[in-house]
Amino acid sequence: MRTFVHTSHPSRVVFGSGRIGQLAEEVRRLGGGRVLLLSGPSQAKAAARVRDALGGLVVAEFDGAAMHTPVEATERALAVVRQAGADCLVSVGGGSSTGLSKALAVRTGLPQVVVPTTYAGSEVTPVLGETHGGRKTTRSSAGILPETVVYDVDFTVSMPLALSVASAVNALAHAVEALYAEDANPVTDRQALAAVALIGRALPRLADDPADRDARSDLLEAAWLAGTCLAAVGMGLHHKLCHTLGGTFGLPHAQTHTVMLPHVMAYTAAAPAGEKAMKRIASALGVPDAAGGVYDLVASLGGPLSLRELGMAEEDLARAGALATATPYPHPRRPTADSLAGLLADAWHGRRPSPTGPDTTASQLAALRGQVVDSFAAAPDARARELLGGLVRHLHDFVAEHQLTHAEWGRAIDFLTLTGQTCDTQRQEFVLLSDTLGISSAVDVLAGARTPDTTPSAVLGPFYTEGPPETAHGQDISGGLPGTPLWVEATITDTAGEPVPGAIVDVWQSNEDGFYDVQLPDLDGPVLRGRLRTGPDGRLAFWSILPSAYPIPGDGPVGQLLTSTGRHLYRAPHLHFMITAPGHHRLVTQLFVAGGEHLDSDTVFGVKDALVVDFAPAHGPGPDGRALQGPWRRLEHTFRIAPTTH
Repeated sequence: MRTFVHTSHPSRVVFGSGRIGQLAEEVRRLGGGRVLLLSGPSQAKAAARVRDALGGLVVAEFDGAAMHTPVEATERALAVVRQAGADCLVSVGGGSSTGLSKALAVRTGLPQVVVPTTYAGSEVTPVLGETHGGRKTTRSSAGILPETVVYDVDFTVSMPLALSVASAVNALAHAVEALYAEDANPVTDRQALAAVALIGRALPRLADDPADRDARSDLLEAAWLAGTCLAAVGMGLHHKLCHTLGGTFGLPHAQTHTVMLPHVMAYTAAAPAGEKAMKRIASALGVPDAAGGVYDLVASLGGPLSLRELGMAEEDLARAGALATATPYPHPRRPTADSLAGLLADAWHGRRPSPTGPDTTASQLAALRGQVVDSFAAAPDARARELLGGLVRHLHDFVAEHQLTHAEWGRAIDFLTLTGQTCDTQRQEFVLLSDTLGISSAVDVLAGARTPDTTPSAVLGPFYTEGPPETAHGQDISGGLPGTPLWVEATITDTAGEPVPGAIVDVWQSNEDGFYDVQLPDLDGPVLRGRLRTGPDGRLAFWSILPSAYPIPGDGPVGQLLTSTGRHLYRAPHLHFMITAPGHHRLVTQLFVAGGEHLDSDTVFGVKDALVVDFAPAHGPGPDGRALQGPWRRLEHTFRIAPTTH
């Protein structure tokens, strides 16, 4: 049974884009009216934006925040506080600005509002690290914790990639240590793992596009979560080493965290509690080995890998180890100067850490996976590198997790070979495999999320053919095949509701027995498919027959796979549409018959509630005067497509 004590440190968090506009309100909320604005020498532009947001509330500024919070800089800023009669501190920048604000607050009792521009995370901790006389010491108290943190994503977009990587790994270190800390508990565990996963996913996206605001937002959220963990459970060996290296030897703060973290993780994994934490971290990152995975991530992003490149002298390593072990502190593996010597040597040289412990298989798998990922490093297309690397990681993880045998992998190869051999110009078995595994629908969900104001998209399916026959308005595409007549009236508009003239609309469907024309070799030419063009009013109309539920092909490897696993083969009844128009994004979708079979168990997972519509029953002559014997159906629907300039 697990026992723990959890302490929450209250801090108001304002998160989002453009939240700097709320800064003055947050200052007044704390009773402030005379602000001292704190920043560092490199934060002039950010400080100017904060100054504009605060307006007349700013009575003084101090831009001398320095790395590792030297006491001398704090004393100079303290003189400005007293001279200006400031009643509130507002800091903008990274850990240096935040540290200065904390140092002033603990000496004066003034409230703090922090605007981070990096992913330091220290803004939500009651911890202050100060340097004096070449030694960095830390302390914790309620008076150190900032009252309000304004996380404005806009302030991080211009952060250079190199600094972004180092800063994010600094935040990652907070989350990693929280998982094996003496005071770890279920709340901080979940926060830490969420932060690890966010950082692991966001950093590669940021490397591909440093202006990716969603990736920036994820990293800022991760910094908040990781910092909150650090506030609740305290620090361990990693932070002790980094504070020693930074405070005594002058190494840059975030970059030192980046170099040291993989090596401390490998060192920690040798203890049972540390090994358990590393397995959870590896799972959150999607890698077989946590330490090697973090090292590989930093290497792939061009981050620093060695203390040597940060300016650390090799002869100072022994002293650093002695200083780091001078004061005892809790850690899963008891640090000694001798045991840290190898860790520091590996970090100085920048060697890739290997799993520490008896599981040599995991070490071999991790090394193999790293070699395969690295083999794509020279690919000229950054997106290709990202996709291939991710695919290799997930495939290797699958093999390791399920202990795949030669016989099992051989059967998989045979299945894929047969799937390829079944494909031809009339049949796309690989598309069918993608559909029935839900991959097509997953990709479709992501694509649809980018255009939320349009008609929902749906999977293309394996039976679309290029160049369907041109079809005039009011024409019947059924080719005389039996079935319940269906009259379709469609209107194509943009997201503002304006009609889209000249849109090309391809339609296709199965017959009443569940077969597409390409599955019926006796048919003469294409049927139940056509290409129409909207008129000036964005409208079109045609005749067809009511679609019915049908099974996907069961005679191939995909159908046999589903049958052998107890899944049915049926798709819910639907009509396919592909809509293209100049200046608009293409829409591929389907309309499903309300009340039709298998709506809740469509075998390709393609049904969306918004696409289930009425195919209304009707009697008598058709809308175009067509004489009909018996009942028929009528479908009226408006499709909304997104402009490409949206």
